[in-house]
Amino acid sequence: MFKRVLKYLLIVLAVLALVAIWPAYTVYRELQKSASDDPGVWEQDIANLEQGAVAKPGAVLFVGSSSIRLWTSLQQDMAPFEAVQRGFGGAKINDVTFYADRLFAAQEPAAIVIFVGTNDVHPGAAKQPSELLTAYRHMIAAIRKIHAQVPVYYIAITPSIMRWEVWPLASAANQLIAAEAGADESLHVIDTGPALLQEGQPNPDYYVLDGLHLSDAGYRVWRNIIRERLLADLGVP
Repeated sequence: MFKRVLKYLLIVLAVLALVAIWPAYTVYRELQKSASDDPGVWEQDIANLEQGAVAKPGAVLFVGSSSIRLWTSLQQDMAPFEAVQRGFGGAKINDVTFYADRLFAAQEPAAIVIFVGTNDVHPGAAKQPSELLTAYRHMIAAIRKIHAQVPVYYIAITPSIMRWEVWPLASAANQLIAAEAGADESLHVIDTGPALLQEGQPNPDYYVLDGLHLSDAGYRVWRNIIRERLLADLGVP
């Protein structure tokens, strides 16, 4: 009897351990994929997204990398907007462009919100700001082939503890992209970076243990800024 109970207890502990480490393992695999410049590594991820919710007219598409994918409270946070979540962790700007026809497929969306670019600027393999601006232009051009006039909101690259040493490059890229968007009334940049800082450094309360992804408190910062911007610009749906 004791051996049987011990066996079941070990099985339960093993399952609990697997559940605990699975999110971290998933993020690790995504970061591995992000090191590749071949968009084909994301094919299965995109196929999985296509099996998700269909965007109804008037929905807001949220597209981008892991910060979009891991935003578990997105639907509630963006109410009364209907938010459609299409994030795949580790994505770079060119990956979003490559799959644009599938990621942005929707009938008459109210707006598109994009967060991507952090994986283009990381220690040891950081793209220059001018490269990110070019990539942003290509992404917007791809979106405009699908949705000619839909408002596009680009969430500026955020500061993070893990990638703080390359923050000057990311910040410079944000400035170039903001200037580019400022010349088009249908393009917008939402900069959440200042709200995530404390005394000029990333506030650790807003990040999980990896120092890269947002904590629940960090997502509350995003919710307050992004939702209010959408309500101000689009009105209550």
